[in-house]
Amino acid sequence: MRYRIVHRTAYKYKYSVALGNHVACLTPRTLTHQHCRDTKLLIDPEPSTKSDRLDYYGNRLSFFTIQEPHKQLVVEASSEVSLDSGVWAVPSSSPAWEEVVRELPEDRTAASLEAYQFIFESPRIRTLPEFANYAGKSFTRRRPIVEALLDLTARIHHDFLFDSKATNVRTSTEEVFRKKRGVCQDFAHLQIACLRSLKLAARYVSGYLRTYPPPGKPRLIGADASHAWVSVFCPGMGWIDVDPTNNIVVSDGHVTLGWGRDYGDVSPLRGLILGGRDHTLKVSVDVEPLE
Repeated sequence: MRYRIVHRTAYKYKYSVALGNHVACLTPRTLTHQHCRDTKLLIDPEPSTKSDRLDYYGNRLSFFTIQEPHKQLVVEASSEVSLDSGVWAVPSSSPAWEEVVRELPEDRTAASLEAYQFIFESPRIRTLPEFANYAGKSFTRRRPIVEALLDLTARIHHDFLFDSKATNVRTSTEEVFRKKRGVCQDFAHLQIACLRSLKLAARYVSGYLRTYPPPGKPRLIGADASHAWVSVFCPGMGWIDVDPTNNIVVSDGHVTLGWGRDYGDVSPLRGLILGGRDHTLKVSVDVEPLE
């Protein structure tokens, strides 16, 4: 599959912003199965300084500063990405999840050492008995980890309602658990909290999901969305990606931007401004398949 992706973010401020320092995580990663062929970042007003670098997790970040007064900021990232097919097959057999918990701290391979950091709490994700208890209905004694993971993914999809008005970026995972509703970011955080509460390594993945119009209807420009899902590590198998929002295994309809401990590590655009006060925000994402 090959896609052209346009991610446009527009802020309108009530009062002029005198100074803005921003960080964008909008460049898709190049992976074994995913290749970012071209990427551009357009910023209006034109920044006075701009630089790119890789963060601790290998995500490409763009730093920019706007020093002129402005009442609107538009950031548009456009990329062309190709994905190989046939690499997302779920293994037919996998070790018991308890074996994974025991093996990971003792495994000294580079992959396991890198994954081990993702069993701990992070700023937006706590490990709690209530999350372990919820996960325990799927992670029963000696159950293969892939089977248990898919069962937990299906239960979150069934038990929690997608509701874009129920939460915001500051809503805690505990509140999402109580409300039983939220968005993809919330469901990813919740599943990671459940997995880490069992001492499994799980990371937050940010990216895009191709959506399909109803039969007979044209594809709407900007109707696709930024998305989030979960990646779980198993020694000897590597990372397994699942999407609790849609109860599916990640496939060639998912484009990876980056990953980290939680949303805070890979939010698409963040920063600090001087002035502005109240603002409105409009985000549109277009994931266009290329023949």
